[in-house]
Amino acid sequence: MSDSLNAPDAPRSQPPASGEAARHVPGGSLRHSRAKGEPRFPDGPSADPAGSHFERRIRSFQPRRSRVTAGQADALQRLWPTWGLDIDGQRTIDLGEMFGNDHPVVLEIGFGMGEATAQMAAADPGTNILAVDVHTPGQGNLLNLAEQQKLSNIRVANGDAIILLREMLTTDALDGLRVYFPDPWPKKRHHKRRLIQPEFLDLAATRLKPGALVHCATDWVPYAEQMLDVLTAHPDFENTQADGGFATRPDFRPLTRFEGQGLEKGHVVNDLLFRRVQHGDRPDQSPTGA
Repeated sequence: MSDSLNAPDAPRSQPPASGEAARHVPGGSLRHSRAKGEPRFPDGPSADPAGSHFERRIRSFQPRRSRVTAGQADALQRLWPTWGLDIDGQRTIDLGEMFGNDHPVVLEIGFGMGEATAQMAAADPGTNILAVDVHTPGQGNLLNLAEQQKLSNIRVANGDAIILLREMLTTDALDGLRVYFPDPWPKKRHHKRRLIQPEFLDLAATRLKPGALVHCATDWVPYAEQMLDVLTAHPDFENTQADGGFATRPDFRPLTRFEGQGLEKGHVVNDLLFRRVQHGDRPDQSPTGA
């Protein structure tokens, strides 16, 4: 996993097996008749990488099943063995070995179709991005973009980011965390599914180096307010804004097409920029505050 994305010996896709009904139409969707139990992409991301190895819990995401284009499928087959990671929770990752360098690593949770991720990687080649999602078309699209733009600083992970953080990353492994437009779970009974919760921040704090930037963005105002409250109350993080409020969208976070459409409709997008405090510099948590 340490090879660069423009390596000449990248694995190539294999022709369909005898009797396999598959149609690869440029720019179209992939139609593939599979035998029962046959994996969707034999050399690509697993349908359930962690399996039953870990306890079932309330998840902040829902896997989405949608059509995969021929180009996305081809990228998954060719590039996943080298630049993809199944989050199985069975091993500890050496990020330096994975990227082939000792550059800082930022974890991005939920990247959609990957356009913004690719833009950020291109603008900052000295920062590695470990991008996590469960949306197969988005995984294939981001791999495609990375190959086309020769972005060697992107790796794509498939599965539950909680298992990745808890089981597969070491203490102080990360230099940043990005959570852009996570599912807001707007119904009150679903608020427990929101990702940004005290328990998540407890875990993330153990994997973030002191000074690491946590950057969240959402167009759901009630969720933005909850994020601000939870991050402000957490002793391991401090707001980068002197007034303790929301931040202006920084230049390094691209304005996506969908975000632009939302802004045209009057949606309000809020960014939050917090830093991991130095170890030992936590605010006093004694009841008296003394």
